[in-house]
Order: sequence, then C-alpha cells, then structure tokens
Amino acid sequence: MSASQTRRGLSKSRLIAWRQCPRRLWLETYRPELREVDAAAQARFDTGNRVGELARDLVPGGVLVKYQDDLAQALAVTAELLRTRPDAPLFEAAFQHDGLLVRADLLLPGAGQGGHHLVEVKSTAGVKDYYLPDAAIQAWVAERAGLPLGRVSIGHLDTAFIYPGAGDYTGLFHWEDVTDRIQPLENEVGDWLVAARVVLQGDQPDIAPGEQCTTPFDCPFQHHCWPEPPENPVDLLPGKNGKALARQLHKEGHDDLRQVPEARITEPTLRRIHQATVSGQAYLDPQAAEKLKALGWPRHYLDFEAAGFAIPVWAGTRPFQALPFQWSCHIQTADGQLRHADYLETRGEPPMRPFAESLLTALGEEGPILVYSPYERRILNELAQALPDLAPSLKAVMDRLHDLHPLTKAHYYHPAMKGSWSIKAVLPTVAPDLDYQALGEVQDGTAAQRAYGEIIDPATPEDRRNALIQDLRDYCRLDTLAMVRLAEFLAQGAGQRPPLLT
Repeated sequence: MSASQTRRGLSKSRLIAWRQCPRRLWLETYRPELREVDAAAQARFDTGNRVGELARDLVPGGVLVKYQDDLAQALAVTAELLRTRPDAPLFEAAFQHDGLLVRADLLLPGAGQGGHHLVEVKSTAGVKDYYLPDAAIQAWVAERAGLPLGRVSIGHLDTAFIYPGAGDYTGLFHWEDVTDRIQPLENEVGDWLVAARVVLQGDQPDIAPGEQCTTPFDCPFQHHCWPEPPENPVDLLPGKNGKALARQLHKEGHDDLRQVPEARITEPTLRRIHQATVSGQAYLDPQAAEKLKALGWPRHYLDFEAAGFAIPVWAGTRPFQALPFQWSCHIQTADGQLRHADYLETRGEPPMRPFAESLLTALGEEGPILVYSPYERRILNELAQALPDLAPSLKAVMDRLHDLHPLTKAHYYHPAMKGSWSIKAVLPTVAPDLDYQALGEVQDGTAAQRAYGEIIDPATPEDRRNALIQDLRDYCRLDTLAMVRLAEFLAQGAGQRPPLLT
C-alpha cells in the first residue's frame, strides 16, 4: 500500500460508486483516466446540470455557494451563510463529517418545520429507488455537521406540467418527501464509510464482472474490468429469458454459445440463435416472403425522429413529451421505382403541425406503410390527440401501418446479428453496402436528438448548423432505405441466403 492510500476524504459520489461496486470506487480514486463516458451519458449529465440550474432559478432569493475547486472555502462560506443569513435558500451548500463531503442541491429555510428542507434535484420524471441512498448520505452528513433537518425531498420533473411559455416554469418540479424512507439507510451510512475506506487502503479489488456493471447504471470502467469475450458469448442471448439463461450458463461454466449443448436451450427464438451460431448459417423462413407479397402497392417505408426535452421548449408541451421533428419516407411502386421524401424542422418552432401536415401529403391515401418499431404508431396517436382536426387522417395512416420488426424476428436470423434484431444489426447481413458507420456525426437516435437540440439553438454557428442538418437528413434517409432493402431481401424467400460477414 502506497503512502497515498491512507485514510482520505470521500465525496458522496465516491461513496455511491462504492455501493455499486468497490472496484469502481478504487478505480474512480486511483485510475480515473480509465473512465469512458459515451456521448449518451454525457448528454444525460448535461441535462442534469441544466435542470439543476433551473431548479435554482425557481427559488427566489437563493445564494449559490461556489468554490467547486476549493472545498475548504465552500465549507467556510456555507457556515458563514447559515450564521448570517439563516432565512436564505442556499444552493450547493457544503457539509463535511468524518471526512465525508456532500453538497446539497437546494437547502431551503425550515419555515417552522424544525429544521431546514434539503432537496436533491434529479432530471427524471419520478423517484427511483437508487436515489434514496444518495439522499440518506446527504442527510447523514448535514445533520452530523450540526444542521437540523426538518425534511428531505427528491425534486423531480412533473410530467403533468404543461409549459405556458414565456419562460414561466413555475410548477415544473415536484418535491417528493422521502424523510421517512431514508431513515433506515441513514443508520447504515457510517458503516458504508468504514467499508469504503477499507477498499481504498488496499490494492484494486478483484471483483468479477456481473450485474453491478450495469445496475443501477452503466459503470464507466466496464471496458477495463471485463475480460475479452469470446466471439459468440452466451450473453448475446436476448430478452429477459435469454439474459436469465445466460447467467445460468455462466454458472455452469459456459462462456461461448457454440459450446452450449443444444438441449440446454428450449425457447424457439433462443434455439434459432444457438443453431445459427453453431452452424454459421443464416436462417430465412419463406413465410416472410408470402406475408410481404400480401401487401399492396405503393409501399411507403417510414421512420420518425423525435425529441423529448426534459425542460419543455414550446408552450403547450410537457417534460419528456416525444415531439416529432423529422420524418423520412421511401416510396416504392410495383415496378420497382423508388423515390424519397422527407421533412425536417430547423427553425426552432413547434414542429408537430407542419410535421403532420407534410407527412399526410407525402403518404397519400393508398398503399401500406412499413415501419420498424411501434414507435411511429405511438407518435401518430399522440399527434391525433394533439391535433384533433387532423385526427381522422392520422388514424387512417395508423390503419395502414405494418411493422417489419416482428416479421423479421419471426422469420430471419443471421449469426452476425449477435442476438439483436435492431435495424443496425440486421442491415449489414442483408445490404452490406449500406453502412451507418459511414455516416457523419449522427449515427443513432440519441445523436439525432442531440443534433436537433443544437440546430435549434440560436447560439449554434451557421456552418455547424448546416452540417448537422445534412447529417440528420442522411441518417433518417438511411433508416428508411434500410427497410426497403430488408423487405426486398425477405421477399426473395429462402432461396437467397445472405453471405456470412467476416
């Protein structure tokens, strides 16, 4: 043990890391350069920061305790404010006890409740179970640092809130009292602290990868801890039943799906994956072609992109409401001719009505509409509720929808799909000339939402904005072209076996 691995201070986030996995705490402390935070995780962090700032804006007369890089000063300023301005709300108030440091998002005056009201702000729509240890640690430290607490709450976004516009977010947050729920956990915090310090006084813990790597959230050190998997791990078995079976197979000593006895896998879908993986041959049921032949013409291949802003942007919308801003449609006639139409809102105005009106014009009134998830149906249903004058036409569109995903899952599997029927997993096996990796900055739905948020931000430079617009158009266009190629492949029947990918 090095001299640096002695008794040291801990933050709330480090203690939470220990609760998820002691090895994560050790790595957070001694090997932080090994962290890998993907774009989706960074987007969540950024959203959390914006939500926290807005929560402060909604509390009048508050004082922000700064000094993020000078904790001693933050502690001193907090103590001084509590002494000289006991009735002022404090933001990021700092407390420390027994070497454990916390900073409270909101600390509100008690108003006769026997102590202050501590609020932890979260950028979600409700209170998750794993928020409770977080709040318990905050309360344990603050109370032992000498601050009486009358109430502890989790502040989360209220999805019933409808934004009236003009920057008025009054009522966006709901404070859920968790005082009683965290009391049993508060009694354990001292023991957690002792156990965490034991970890930091030793070498890197030898803990086998497991559920803790993704529960309650993805650990940023997974790439470091996980051994190099076999080419076809048992973990590729999908769904709840597949994951449960994979855990049991690991316990039995099976890591490679090809080595698992056929008798151990009985569910038809999982058995099909196993057989294709062992044989190296794709499975294609000719019934897929028969079902596709029953559809009429012209065929419309449709995909939507939508944004779900945690903080509503447009009047009349709610937190996390799926607001469609882009559609792509490839239209194919019986003689094989193919044309493309699309719509993308780029001016930062409410997109719902122009989205719906342009879509209805493009789809016309004849021909099946093929999608690759239930998502488009849900968006259309919400649009019909929001735009009653267009509801009959939108419902008529819904009656024409045909989902390619369950059809593909029931009748096709290629070992290169690695247990997934996502369009990105299927496409390389049927149309390797189409490649999502060859796209620009937007290669998935999360990136699409992020790009749209940047496009409608007035501060975005024009050249950057134009580049993102093109990336979004290219991405959504590929989604629908992928469905065209998939349907064409399935319609060929079992006589056309796809090449194995290398």
